Amino acid sequence: MTLAPETTDLKVQLQLADGWFTVCDLSALLPGRGVAALLPDGRQVALFRDRAGELYAIDNRDPFGGAAVLSRGLTGTHQGRPFVASPLLKQRFDLVSGQCLDDESVRVATYEVRSI
Repeated sequence: MTLAPETTDLKVQLQLADGWFTVCDLSALLPGRGVAALLPDGRQVALFRDRAGELYAIDNRDPFGGAAVLSRGLTGTHQGRPFVASPLLKQRFDLVSGQCLDDESVRVATYEVRSI
C-alpha cells in the first residue's frame, strides 16, 4: 500500500512564550513517525502526527540518557493515551502530558501545536 502525498500548504506551528512559531509543512510529518525541529532559543522539539491526524509536540531530549532522540522513538498507545518510547532505554512518554509512564517522577515539556 502506498500513501498519496499531501497536496495542502498547511504549516505546523508551536505555541511559544512570544507567540506562534512555524516549524514545518504538515506534509513533513508522516503518521506514526517523529520529526525533530530546532526552536529559536536552541532547544529541540519532537513533533508527531498519529494515524488519526492529531499533532503532538514534546521536548526532544530524553531525560534519562540526555540525548536529543525522542523524535526517533516508537509511537503507540497505552490505555488510550498516545506515547513515544525512547530509543535509548525504552521509557514511554505520554505525548499529551509529557509524563513518563515508567517513572512518575519524570516529565518532559509539551507544546501546544496546530496546523494552519
